[in-house]
Amino acid sequence: MPPTLTADQILALAPDSASAKAGQGLASPRKWVALGWSERAAWGECQGSAREPYRTQIDLDEPAFRCSCPSRKFPCKHGLGLLLMLASQPAAFTQGAPPPWVAEWLTKRDQSAQQRAVKQERATAPADAGAQKQRTAAQARSVAAREAKVAAGVEELGRWLRDMVRQGLASAQGRPDSLWETIAARMVDAQAPGLARMIRDMAGVPASGEGWQERLLERLARLFLLIEGYRRLETLPSEEQADVRAAVGWALNQDELLAAAGVRDRWLVVGQHAEEEEHLRVLRTWLWGAGAARPALVLAFAAPGQPLDRGLVPGTALDAEIVFFPGAYQLRALVKRRHGPPSPLDRLPGASIAAATAAYATALARSPWIERFPLAIAGVTPLRDGEGWLVRDANGLVLPLARRFARGWRLLALSGGQPLALFGEWDGDALLPLSAWAEGRFVVL
Repeated sequence: MPPTLTADQILALAPDSASAKAGQGLASPRKWVALGWSERAAWGECQGSAREPYRTQIDLDEPAFRCSCPSRKFPCKHGLGLLLMLASQPAAFTQGAPPPWVAEWLTKRDQSAQQRAVKQERATAPADAGAQKQRTAAQARSVAAREAKVAAGVEELGRWLRDMVRQGLASAQGRPDSLWETIAARMVDAQAPGLARMIRDMAGVPASGEGWQERLLERLARLFLLIEGYRRLETLPSEEQADVRAAVGWALNQDELLAAAGVRDRWLVVGQHAEEEEHLRVLRTWLWGAGAARPALVLAFAAPGQPLDRGLVPGTALDAEIVFFPGAYQLRALVKRRHGPPSPLDRLPGASIAAATAAYATALARSPWIERFPLAIAGVTPLRDGEGWLVRDANGLVLPLARRFARGWRLLALSGGQPLALFGEWDGDALLPLSAWAEGRFVVL
Protein backbone atom coordinates (compact mmCIF):
# COMPACT_ATOMS: atom_id res chain seq x y z
CA MET A 1 0.00 0.00 0.00
CA PRO A 2 1.50 3.38 -0.97
CA PRO A 3 1.92 6.10 1.69
CA THR A 4 -1.08 8.40 1.59
CA LEU A 5 -2.44 11.61 3.04
CA THR A 6 -6.02 12.52 3.79
CA ALA A 7 -8.03 14.57 1.33
CA ASP A 8 -7.94 17.58 3.69
CA GLN A 9 -4.16 17.41 3.91
CA ILE A 10 -3.78 17.16 0.14
CA LEU A 11 -6.18 20.03 -0.56
CA ALA A 12 -4.25 22.14 1.96
CA LEU A 13 -1.31 21.95 -0.49
CA ALA A 14 -3.32 23.70 -3.22
CA PRO A 15 -2.10 27.20 -4.11
CA ASP A 16 -5.70 28.48 -4.29
CA SER A 17 -9.30 27.32 -4.11
CA ALA A 18 -9.62 27.10 -7.91
CA SER A 19 -6.71 24.64 -8.09
CA ALA A 20 -8.21 22.59 -5.25
CA LYS A 21 -11.55 22.34 -7.05
CA ALA A 22 -9.92 21.47 -10.38
CA GLY A 23 -7.76 18.85 -8.67
CA GLN A 24 -10.84 17.21 -7.19
CA GLY A 25 -12.29 17.05 -10.69
CA LEU A 26 -9.23 15.14 -11.91
CA ALA A 27 -9.25 12.58 -9.08
CA SER A 28 -10.84 9.92 -11.27
CA PRO A 29 -9.15 7.08 -13.20
CA ARG A 30 -11.25 8.00 -16.24
CA LYS A 31 -9.18 11.16 -16.63
CA TRP A 32 -5.87 9.26 -16.82
CA VAL A 33 -4.39 6.94 -19.42
CA ALA A 34 -1.68 5.48 -17.13
CA LEU A 35 -1.20 5.31 -13.37
CA GLY A 36 1.63 3.83 -11.32
CA TRP A 37 3.39 3.95 -7.97
CA SER A 38 6.45 2.73 -6.11
CA GLU A 39 7.56 3.14 -2.50
CA ARG A 40 9.21 6.42 -3.51
CA ALA A 41 6.95 7.94 -6.18
CA ALA A 42 3.59 8.09 -7.92
CA TRP A 43 3.04 9.01 -11.56
CA GLY A 44 0.38 9.28 -14.19
CA GLU A 45 -0.43 10.54 -17.67
CA CYS A 46 -3.48 12.76 -17.96
CA GLN A 47 -5.09 13.57 -21.29
CA GLY A 48 -5.57 17.33 -21.48
CA SER A 49 -6.03 19.84 -24.26
CA ALA A 50 -2.60 19.08 -25.77
CA ARG A 51 -2.02 16.25 -28.24
CA GLU A 52 0.23 14.36 -25.85
CA PRO A 53 -0.93 13.49 -22.30
CA TYR A 54 0.50 15.56 -19.47
CA ARG A 55 3.06 13.64 -17.44
CA THR A 56 2.60 14.14 -13.72
CA GLN A 57 4.91 12.77 -11.01
CA ILE A 58 5.13 13.00 -7.23
CA ASP A 59 8.06 12.32 -4.93
CA LEU A 60 6.18 10.82 -1.98
CA ASP A 61 9.05 11.34 0.44
CA GLU A 62 8.25 15.07 0.81
CA PRO A 63 5.89 15.30 -1.24
CA ALA A 64 7.24 17.19 -4.27
CA PHE A 65 5.52 17.60 -7.63
CA ARG A 66 6.40 17.91 -11.29
CA CYS A 67 4.09 18.11 -14.32
CA SER A 68 4.57 18.75 -18.03
CA CYS A 69 1.44 20.95 -18.22
CA PRO A 70 1.91 24.70 -18.84
CA SER A 71 0.37 25.78 -15.51
CA ARG A 72 2.48 28.10 -13.35
CA LYS A 73 0.67 27.02 -10.20
CA PHE A 74 2.43 24.65 -7.86
CA PRO A 75 1.27 22.03 -7.30
CA CYS A 76 -0.91 22.13 -10.40
CA LYS A 77 -4.36 20.56 -10.63
CA HIS A 78 -2.90 17.40 -12.15
CA GLY A 79 -0.56 16.86 -9.20
CA LEU A 80 -3.39 17.43 -6.73
CA GLY A 81 -5.71 15.12 -8.64
CA LEU A 82 -3.09 12.38 -8.82
CA LEU A 83 -2.37 12.54 -5.08
CA LEU A 84 -6.08 12.67 -4.20
CA MET A 85 -6.66 9.58 -6.29
CA LEU A 86 -3.72 7.77 -4.69
CA ALA A 87 -5.27 8.46 -1.28
CA SER A 88 -8.79 7.41 -2.18
CA GLN A 89 -8.35 4.80 -4.95
CA PRO A 90 -4.94 3.14 -4.59
CA ALA A 91 -6.18 0.06 -6.47
CA ALA A 92 -6.27 2.16 -9.65
CA PHE A 93 -2.45 2.36 -9.57
CA THR A 94 -0.08 -0.33 -10.81
CA GLN A 95 2.87 -0.98 -8.54
CA GLY A 96 6.27 -1.27 -10.21
CA ALA A 97 9.53 0.43 -11.10
CA PRO A 98 9.19 4.07 -12.15
CA PRO A 99 9.32 4.72 -15.91
CA PRO A 100 12.47 6.45 -17.25
CA TRP A 101 10.95 9.94 -17.16
CA VAL A 102 10.12 9.54 -13.46
CA ALA A 103 13.39 7.80 -12.56
CA GLU A 104 15.38 10.59 -14.24
CA TRP A 105 13.55 13.25 -12.21
CA LEU A 106 14.11 11.37 -8.95
CA THR A 107 17.81 11.00 -9.78
CA LYS A 108 18.11 14.75 -10.40
CA ARG A 109 16.41 15.47 -7.08
CA ASP A 110 18.85 13.18 -5.28
CA GLN A 111 21.77 14.84 -7.03
CA SER A 112 20.51 18.30 -6.06
CA ALA A 113 20.21 17.17 -2.43
CA GLN A 114 23.79 15.88 -2.54
CA GLN A 115 25.01 19.15 -4.06
CA ARG A 116 23.32 21.12 -1.28
CA ALA A 117 25.01 18.89 1.30
CA VAL A 118 28.41 19.44 -0.36
CA LYS A 119 27.77 23.18 -0.45
CA GLN A 120 27.02 23.19 3.27
CA GLU A 121 30.24 21.29 3.97
CA ARG A 122 32.25 23.70 1.86
CA ALA A 123 30.69 26.67 3.63
CA THR A 124 32.29 25.57 6.88
CA ALA A 125 35.43 23.86 5.53
CA PRO A 126 38.77 25.58 6.13
CA ALA A 127 39.68 27.76 3.13
CA ASP A 128 43.01 28.92 1.75
CA ALA A 129 44.48 31.33 4.31
CA GLY A 130 44.95 34.17 1.83
CA ALA A 131 41.52 33.81 0.24
CA GLN A 132 39.89 33.48 3.64
CA LYS A 133 41.58 36.67 4.85
CA GLN A 134 40.35 38.62 1.80
CA ARG A 135 36.83 37.25 2.16
CA THR A 136 36.76 38.07 5.86
CA ALA A 137 37.96 41.62 5.21
CA ALA A 138 35.34 42.15 2.49
CA GLN A 139 32.58 40.84 4.75
CA ALA A 140 33.75 43.08 7.58
CA ARG A 141 33.60 46.17 5.34
CA SER A 142 30.11 45.24 4.15
CA VAL A 143 28.87 44.64 7.70
CA ALA A 144 30.41 47.89 8.94
CA ALA A 145 28.72 49.88 6.16
CA ARG A 146 25.35 48.36 6.98
CA GLU A 147 25.85 48.84 10.72
CA ALA A 148 26.34 52.55 10.10
CA LYS A 149 23.11 52.75 8.05
CA VAL A 150 21.10 50.80 10.63
CA ALA A 151 22.47 52.91 13.50
CA ALA A 152 21.46 56.11 11.69
CA GLY A 153 18.00 54.65 11.04
CA VAL A 154 17.59 53.66 14.68
CA GLU A 155 18.42 57.21 15.80
CA GLU A 156 15.89 58.67 13.36
CA LEU A 157 13.22 56.22 14.49
CA GLY A 158 13.91 57.18 18.11
CA ARG A 159 13.23 60.83 17.33
CA TRP A 160 10.04 59.87 15.47
CA LEU A 161 8.80 57.85 18.45
CA ARG A 162 9.46 60.70 20.86
CA ASP A 163 7.55 63.09 18.58
CA MET A 164 4.65 60.62 18.41
CA VAL A 165 4.40 60.41 22.22
CA ARG A 166 4.83 64.18 22.63
CA GLN A 167 1.87 64.84 20.31
CA GLY A 168 -0.29 62.23 22.07
CA LEU A 169 -1.62 58.94 20.78
CA ALA A 170 -5.07 60.42 20.14
CA SER A 171 -3.62 62.37 17.21
CA ALA A 172 -2.67 59.13 15.44
CA GLN A 173 -6.30 58.35 14.60
CA GLY A 174 -6.72 61.38 12.36
CA ARG A 175 -3.30 61.27 10.71
CA PRO A 176 -2.82 60.14 7.07
CA ASP A 177 -1.21 56.83 6.11
CA SER A 178 1.94 58.73 5.21
CA LEU A 179 2.60 59.11 8.97
CA TRP A 180 3.56 55.42 9.00
CA GLU A 181 4.68 54.81 5.44
CA THR A 182 7.27 57.61 5.34
CA ILE A 183 9.18 56.40 8.40
CA ALA A 184 8.78 52.75 7.31
CA ALA A 185 10.36 53.61 3.94
CA ARG A 186 13.22 55.32 5.77
CA MET A 187 13.86 52.09 7.71
CA VAL A 188 13.99 50.16 4.44
CA ASP A 189 16.58 52.66 3.17
CA ALA A 190 18.48 52.14 6.43
CA GLN A 191 18.54 48.37 5.74
CA ALA A 192 16.40 47.63 8.79
CA PRO A 193 13.44 45.75 7.22
CA GLY A 194 12.29 44.33 10.56
CA LEU A 195 11.70 47.82 11.91
CA ALA A 196 9.85 48.79 8.71
CA ARG A 197 7.52 45.81 9.02
CA MET A 198 6.73 46.58 12.67
CA ILE A 199 5.82 50.17 11.75
CA ARG A 200 3.60 49.12 8.86
CA ASP A 201 1.84 46.63 11.11
CA MET A 202 0.94 49.51 13.43
CA ALA A 203 -0.71 51.56 10.70
CA GLY A 204 -4.07 49.80 11.03
CA VAL A 205 -4.21 49.81 14.84
CA PRO A 206 -5.87 53.27 15.23
CA ALA A 207 -8.77 51.98 13.12
CA SER A 208 -9.03 48.60 14.90
CA GLY A 209 -11.87 49.55 17.23
CA GLU A 210 -12.30 49.85 20.96
CA GLY A 211 -9.07 49.66 22.93
CA TRP A 212 -6.87 50.73 20.03
CA GLN A 213 -4.96 53.18 22.23
CA GLU A 214 -3.71 50.41 24.53
CA ARG A 215 -2.78 48.21 21.59
CA LEU A 216 -0.89 51.01 19.86
CA LEU A 217 0.91 51.98 23.06
CA GLU A 218 2.01 48.39 23.60
CA ARG A 219 3.46 48.18 20.08
CA LEU A 220 5.18 51.54 20.35
CA ALA A 221 6.69 50.50 23.68
CA ARG A 222 7.94 47.24 22.19
CA LEU A 223 9.47 49.13 19.28
CA PHE A 224 11.12 51.57 21.68
CA LEU A 225 12.53 48.67 23.69
CA LEU A 226 13.94 47.18 20.49
CA ILE A 227 15.78 50.30 19.37
CA GLU A 228 17.11 50.85 22.91
CA GLY A 229 18.36 47.27 22.86
CA TYR A 230 20.04 47.85 19.51
CA ARG A 231 21.77 50.96 20.80
CA ARG A 232 23.22 48.92 23.68
CA LEU A 233 23.74 45.74 21.69
CA GLU A 234 27.29 45.08 22.85
CA THR A 235 26.19 45.06 26.49
CA LEU A 236 23.67 42.24 25.98
CA PRO A 237 24.29 38.48 26.24
CA SER A 238 24.92 36.78 22.89
CA GLU A 239 21.46 35.11 22.76
CA GLU A 240 19.68 38.42 23.35
CA GLN A 241 21.92 40.09 20.76
CA ALA A 242 20.73 37.48 18.25
CA ASP A 243 17.09 38.25 19.08
CA VAL A 244 17.56 42.01 18.70
CA ARG A 245 19.45 41.71 15.42
CA ALA A 246 16.85 39.33 13.99
CA ALA A 247 14.00 41.66 14.99
CA VAL A 248 15.75 44.63 13.35
CA GLY A 249 16.21 42.64 10.16
CA TRP A 250 19.66 41.10 10.11
CA ALA A 251 19.71 37.68 8.43
CA LEU A 252 21.94 34.70 9.19
CA ASN A 253 23.89 32.64 6.67
CA GLN A 254 21.69 29.57 6.44
CA ASP A 255 24.44 27.36 4.99
CA GLU A 256 26.54 28.01 8.08
CA LEU A 257 23.53 27.45 10.31
CA LEU A 258 22.79 24.09 8.67
CA ALA A 259 26.37 23.00 9.35
CA ALA A 260 25.72 23.22 13.09
CA ALA A 261 24.49 20.32 15.20
CA GLY A 262 20.75 19.80 15.03
CA VAL A 263 17.98 18.28 17.14
CA ARG A 264 16.71 14.93 15.92
CA ASP A 265 13.19 14.00 16.94
CA ARG A 266 9.89 12.81 15.59
CA TRP A 267 8.58 16.18 14.47
CA LEU A 268 4.82 16.55 14.16
CA VAL A 269 3.66 18.97 11.46
CA VAL A 270 0.80 20.52 13.41
CA GLY A 271 -0.11 23.69 11.49
CA GLN A 272 0.56 25.80 8.44
CA HIS A 273 -0.41 29.31 7.40
CA ALA A 274 0.37 31.31 4.25
CA GLU A 275 0.17 35.10 3.99
CA GLU A 276 1.50 38.12 2.12
CA GLU A 277 4.27 40.06 3.84
CA GLU A 278 6.37 42.91 2.41
CA HIS A 279 5.77 41.92 -1.24
CA LEU A 280 6.59 38.28 -0.48
CA ARG A 281 4.49 35.19 0.07
CA VAL A 282 5.38 33.62 3.40
CA LEU A 283 4.51 30.08 4.49
CA ARG A 284 4.68 29.49 8.25
CA THR A 285 4.89 25.79 9.18
CA TRP A 286 4.74 24.77 12.83
CA LEU A 287 6.42 21.62 14.08
CA TRP A 288 6.21 19.98 17.48
CA GLY A 289 8.87 17.62 18.82
CA ALA A 290 7.20 14.47 20.09
CA GLY A 291 10.13 13.66 22.37
CA ALA A 292 11.37 17.11 23.34
CA ALA A 293 7.82 18.54 23.63
CA ARG A 294 8.96 21.82 22.08
CA PRO A 295 7.74 23.83 19.08
CA ALA A 296 9.64 24.94 16.00
CA LEU A 297 8.75 27.34 13.20
CA VAL A 298 9.92 26.78 9.62
CA LEU A 299 9.49 29.69 7.20
CA ALA A 300 9.39 29.48 3.40
CA PHE A 301 9.41 32.54 1.16
CA ALA A 302 8.45 33.09 -2.49
CA ALA A 303 8.04 36.06 -4.78
CA PRO A 304 4.52 36.73 -6.13
CA GLY A 305 3.65 34.14 -8.74
CA GLN A 306 6.36 31.73 -7.58
CA PRO A 307 5.60 28.44 -5.79
CA LEU A 308 6.10 28.03 -2.06
CA ASP A 309 7.93 25.00 -0.71
CA ARG A 310 5.15 22.85 0.72
CA GLY A 311 7.27 19.80 1.47
CA LEU A 312 6.10 19.84 5.10
CA VAL A 313 2.51 18.62 5.07
CA PRO A 314 0.19 19.33 8.04
CA GLY A 315 -1.03 16.16 9.69
CA THR A 316 2.16 14.20 9.10
CA ALA A 317 5.15 13.33 11.27
CA LEU A 318 8.76 12.96 10.17
CA ASP A 319 11.92 11.64 11.67
CA ALA A 320 14.19 14.61 11.05
CA GLU A 321 17.02 16.70 12.36
CA ILE A 322 16.36 20.42 12.61
CA VAL A 323 18.60 23.34 13.46
CA PHE A 324 17.32 26.26 15.54
CA PHE A 325 18.25 29.86 14.91
CA PRO A 326 20.14 31.38 17.86
CA GLY A 327 18.12 33.37 20.39
CA ALA A 328 17.07 33.65 24.00
CA TYR A 329 13.93 31.64 23.15
CA GLN A 330 14.69 29.46 20.15
CA LEU A 331 11.67 29.05 17.91
CA ARG A 332 12.56 29.50 14.24
CA ALA A 333 14.34 26.53 12.67
CA LEU A 334 15.51 24.88 9.45
CA VAL A 335 15.11 21.23 8.49
CA LYS A 336 18.66 19.93 8.16
CA ARG A 337 18.08 16.29 7.30
CA ARG A 338 15.16 13.91 6.94
CA HIS A 339 15.45 10.27 7.93
CA GLY A 340 12.76 8.63 5.85
CA PRO A 341 9.35 9.58 4.46
CA PRO A 342 6.60 11.19 6.55
CA SER A 343 4.04 9.10 8.40
CA PRO A 344 0.47 9.94 9.42
CA LEU A 345 0.00 11.98 12.59
CA ASP A 346 -1.42 9.90 15.43
CA ARG A 347 -2.26 12.74 17.81
CA LEU A 348 -2.22 16.48 18.31
CA PRO A 349 -0.25 17.72 21.34
CA GLY A 350 -2.18 19.74 23.86
CA ALA A 351 -2.14 21.31 27.31
CA SER A 352 -4.61 23.28 29.36
CA ILE A 353 -5.22 26.93 28.51
CA ALA A 354 -3.47 27.94 31.75
CA ALA A 355 -0.35 25.88 30.91
CA ALA A 356 -0.26 27.01 27.28
CA THR A 357 -0.54 30.71 28.10
CA ALA A 358 2.02 30.31 30.89
CA ALA A 359 4.44 28.93 28.28
CA TYR A 360 3.74 32.01 26.17
CA ALA A 361 4.45 34.31 29.12
CA THR A 362 7.75 32.52 29.76
CA ALA A 363 8.76 32.85 26.10
CA LEU A 364 7.79 36.52 25.98
CA ALA A 365 9.81 37.27 29.10
CA ARG A 366 12.88 35.84 27.40
CA SER A 367 12.24 37.35 23.95
CA PRO A 368 9.80 40.32 23.95
CA TRP A 369 9.66 40.45 20.12
CA ILE A 370 7.82 37.18 19.64
CA GLU A 371 4.80 38.23 17.59
CA ARG A 372 3.05 34.88 17.17
CA PHE A 373 3.38 31.95 19.49
CA PRO A 374 2.23 28.34 18.96
CA LEU A 375 -0.54 27.26 21.32
CA ALA A 376 -1.47 23.57 21.50
CA ILE A 377 -4.47 23.21 23.79
CA ALA A 378 -6.54 20.18 24.68
CA GLY A 379 -10.05 19.67 26.00
CA VAL A 380 -11.52 22.92 24.68
CA THR A 381 -15.01 23.53 23.36
CA PRO A 382 -15.78 26.20 20.71
CA LEU A 383 -18.55 28.65 21.59
CA ARG A 384 -20.25 31.52 19.79
CA ASP A 385 -19.48 34.89 21.38
CA GLY A 386 -21.61 37.63 19.84
CA GLU A 387 -20.21 38.12 16.34
CA GLY A 388 -17.07 36.16 17.15
CA TRP A 389 -15.91 32.86 18.62
CA LEU A 390 -14.03 31.62 21.65
CA VAL A 391 -12.88 28.31 23.13
CA ARG A 392 -13.38 27.27 26.76
CA ASP A 393 -11.75 24.50 28.76
CA ALA A 394 -13.03 22.42 31.66
CA ASN A 395 -11.66 24.94 34.16
CA GLY A 396 -13.80 27.71 32.68
CA LEU A 397 -10.85 29.58 31.14
CA VAL A 398 -11.51 31.03 27.68
CA LEU A 399 -9.47 32.25 24.72
CA PRO A 400 -10.98 34.49 22.02
CA LEU A 401 -10.51 33.38 18.43
CA ALA A 402 -9.18 35.82 15.85
CA ARG A 403 -11.93 37.73 14.06
CA ARG A 404 -10.39 36.82 10.70
CA PHE A 405 -10.95 33.13 11.48
CA ALA A 406 -13.84 32.31 9.16
CA ARG A 407 -14.44 28.67 10.03
CA GLY A 408 -16.05 28.94 13.43
CA TRP A 409 -19.14 27.01 12.40
CA ARG A 410 -16.99 24.23 10.93
CA LEU A 411 -15.03 24.02 14.17
CA LEU A 412 -18.27 23.80 16.15
CA ALA A 413 -19.53 21.03 13.85
CA LEU A 414 -16.26 19.11 14.30
CA SER A 415 -16.58 19.28 18.07
CA GLY A 416 -20.28 18.43 18.15
CA GLY A 417 -20.36 20.46 21.34
CA GLN A 418 -17.69 18.20 22.86
CA PRO A 419 -14.09 19.08 23.83
CA LEU A 420 -11.38 18.71 21.20
CA ALA A 421 -7.67 19.48 20.77
CA LEU A 422 -6.74 22.65 18.92
CA PHE A 423 -3.54 24.16 17.55
CA GLY A 424 -3.09 27.75 16.45
CA GLU A 425 -1.11 31.00 16.52
CA TRP A 426 -1.53 33.27 19.53
CA ASP A 427 -0.69 36.97 19.15
CA GLY A 428 -1.33 37.94 22.76
CA ASP A 429 -4.93 38.97 22.06
CA ALA A 430 -6.56 36.19 20.04
CA LEU A 431 -5.94 32.67 18.74
CA LEU A 432 -5.92 31.88 15.01
CA PRO A 433 -6.80 28.13 14.79
CA LEU A 434 -4.83 26.17 12.19
CA SER A 435 -5.71 22.55 12.98
CA ALA A 436 -7.80 20.37 15.26
CA TRP A 437 -7.98 16.77 16.45
CA ALA A 438 -11.51 15.48 16.64
CA GLU A 439 -12.90 11.92 16.69
CA GLY A 440 -9.43 10.44 16.20
CA ARG A 441 -8.47 12.42 13.12
CA PHE A 442 -6.45 15.47 12.18
CA VAL A 443 -8.31 18.31 10.50
CA VAL A 444 -6.82 21.34 8.72
CA LEU A 445 -8.77 24.51 9.52
